[in-house]
Amino acid sequence: MPPWVGGAPILCVVGARPNFMKIAPVIRALKSATPPLPVRLVHTGQHYDPQMNSQYFRALGIPDPDINLEVGSASHAVQTAEILLRFEPVLDREQPAAVLVVGDVNSTFACALVAAKKSVAVIHVEAGLRSFDRAMPEEINRVLTDQISDLLFTTEKSARENLVREGIPESRIHFVGNVMIDTLRQSLKEAVPAALTMSQHGAPADWGKAGFAVLTLHRPSNVDDPGTLRALLGAIVEVSRRLPVAFAVHPRTRAKIEQHGLGPLLRAQSMLCVPPLGYLEMLGLMQSARLVLTDSGGIQEETTALGIPCITLRENTERPITVDQGTNTVVGSSPAHILAAVDEILRTGGKAGRMPELWDGRASQRIAAVLREWLDRAAIA
Repeated sequence: MPPWVGGAPILCVVGARPNFMKIAPVIRALKSATPPLPVRLVHTGQHYDPQMNSQYFRALGIPDPDINLEVGSASHAVQTAEILLRFEPVLDREQPAAVLVVGDVNSTFACALVAAKKSVAVIHVEAGLRSFDRAMPEEINRVLTDQISDLLFTTEKSARENLVREGIPESRIHFVGNVMIDTLRQSLKEAVPAALTMSQHGAPADWGKAGFAVLTLHRPSNVDDPGTLRALLGAIVEVSRRLPVAFAVHPRTRAKIEQHGLGPLLRAQSMLCVPPLGYLEMLGLMQSARLVLTDSGGIQEETTALGIPCITLRENTERPITVDQGTNTVVGSSPAHILAAVDEILRTGGKAGRMPELWDGRASQRIAAVLREWLDRAAIA
C-alpha cells in the first residue's frame, strides 16, 4: 500500500448510470469529512449519452467530472482495453492516494486493474456480491475487482462470507451498508410524481389510476435471443391485461425489439412505453407502482427499500438479501412463472419485506470514516 501524502486526491471512477447513484453520496461524504478528503471525479464515458448523463448528474448533485475518458460503446473486450489505455496516463498525471471504484461494470474492473498494476491502492464500494453465474460479464468484473482491492466495502453480510471464501483477508473488508439507499433516501422528497411522468409521455389522464406495474429489461440473456425476448414481451402483454405496465425501454432493448420485428407487442392497449427516464422520474414511478418487473440489480435494492414488490426476470441474483429480507422474488424468464408471481402479488399484496441492516442512509459516512483512518495509518507507516 503506498503511503498517503496529504493533498493527493482520491480518484473516484464512474462509467455507467448505475454508478452515478452510488458515487454521489460517497463524494459528498468524502468532501464533508473533517478535514475534507480531496476528490477528483473520473468519468470513463462507458455510458456516453450526454443528455442522460447531465440529467443524472444534476438530479443527484454530482459535480461535473474533472476528467472524461470518452471511451463510448463497444464490445466488452474493446471497451475494457480502451479504458485501460486512457486511464493509465491519468494515474501518471494525478498521482492519486487511491482509486475508488463502485459496482461491477467494465469501468470498475478496468480502472481497478490499471491502479493495481501501478501500485495505487484500490477501494471497491459494493464488494463481495455474487450471482455465482460466470456467464454474466458483471460477475467476472466483481470477482476480479475484489481480488485486487485493498479496501472492500460491503452492502450485506453475505458479501463478507463470499470474500473470505475467496481468500480476501478479513482486515480489508468493512460492512458499511448500501450507498444506493443513501441516494434514494435523500432523493425521495424530490421524486417526480408518477402521474406527471406518465402524462408527459402520452398517457391518458386516467391511465394507471387503479394501479400499475413498472418494467425494465436490458440484460443480454433476456434481450439478445429473439425467442427469449418474444416470450418475455408476450408475458408482459398478459400482465398488462391484469395491470397497466409502464415500460422504460432501454436503447439496446429497443434496438433488439426492432431488429426482431417485435414492435407490435409493445402496442398493447395497457402498455405505456417510455424512453429511459431520469433518476427522479424513475424513483417516482417505482414509489407509486403496485409492483416492479426488472432484470436490474439496483432496482432490486431500491424496491426493497421502498417496500414495493419486485419480480426479478433472471435465474439468479447477486443481491440475495433482497429476497431473504426484502420484497424481491426471482422468477427467471418463464412466462408461466412471471404471471404466477404477478397474480400472487395482486391477490396478497406481495412480500412485505423489511429494511436490511445498515440500509439507513449513512453508508457513505461510514465509508468516509474508515477511509480517513486507513489513509492516516498509511501515511504514518
